[in-house]
Amino acid sequence: MSSQDPRNPPATPSASEPPDLWKERPGRPATDSAPTASGTAAPAWERAVLENLAFAALKEQRTSRRWKIFFRFLILAYVLFLTGMMLLDRPFSSGTDTQKHLGVVKIEGVIADGEASSTQYLFPALREAFENEHAQAVVLQINSPGGSPVQAGMVHDEILRLKAKHEKPVYAVIGETGASAAYYIAVAADDIYVDKASIVGSIGVLLNGFGFTGSMDKLGVERRLITSGSNKGFLDPFSPLNADDVTHARNLTRQIHQQFIDVVRKGRGERIKENQDTYSGLFWTGEESIQLGLADALGNVHSVARDVVKVDKLVDYSRKKNLADQLANRLGAAIGQGLGQQAGLQNVQQGLEWR
Repeated sequence: MSSQDPRNPPATPSASEPPDLWKERPGRPATDSAPTASGTAAPAWERAVLENLAFAALKEQRTSRRWKIFFRFLILAYVLFLTGMMLLDRPFSSGTDTQKHLGVVKIEGVIADGEASSTQYLFPALREAFENEHAQAVVLQINSPGGSPVQAGMVHDEILRLKAKHEKPVYAVIGETGASAAYYIAVAADDIYVDKASIVGSIGVLLNGFGFTGSMDKLGVERRLITSGSNKGFLDPFSPLNADDVTHARNLTRQIHQQFIDVVRKGRGERIKENQDTYSGLFWTGEESIQLGLADALGNVHSVARDVVKVDKLVDYSRKKNLADQLANRLGAAIGQGLGQQAGLQNVQQGLEWR
């Protein structure tokens, strides 16, 4: 006889209630559960999930730490790279600047503000070469077609000042080309040496530009220029050429040309043999330039050191543009170009050169 109360039949699982598969898993060890804070056992899968999350967080921290180390190393490498580029700005001497030597200052490429052949780089190089007591003389190693009359004039005057202050001889050696503004600088030297095939001369001034009025008419483009001064649109390339502008521009170039002529005459003295072409803007070979008195003799940097200065060592004091300077110059040129266009002076500044 059953003692079960008929009024309280045994509980049976509801058909709608899902079975507890975890509980019914066969062979489940007793250690698969761990007591929790509430006193109940935590299933093994929950513990595995927690462990996976902990390991994932740890892995993420390690990855983040590696990336921080990588970026710090990258920044350090960048700083070291910039430092190395700046060190290249120092004169290369190979430890010979404490011995008697010939100081070399290179003038290469276009002479213009911000370029390697500008006061920004040539002034410190010249001063260091002149101030070094072991430099028996300074040679200007020139390979330039010319450029800015302002930059050339300042470099020329600085060479004369340093030469008088330190009483040290200066020689100019023209390689491929020493024309226009480059020749302006060369006449500051005591003697000028050339190769027989060098290009020398081009004592003249040019102011060039373009006119777009015909193209604008064909395209149906109208120029609208509003100025507060009658000459503010001087040599505007989008407006018809004005006769008064041409007259003023010619007077401007004539004055600068005369400055060039005076400097050449003072620098070369009686050695120059003037004729109708001397100051016409023509250029000659090195061999012809010696006959015309524009140069003194054939030679190069090594022959000047060996035969004239009587030293064997050459020390290059030239300053080179580093990466930081290049970026700064590009940014400054972009800003200056915008300001120059606003001021209406861009065409004159870019077009006026000694060539």
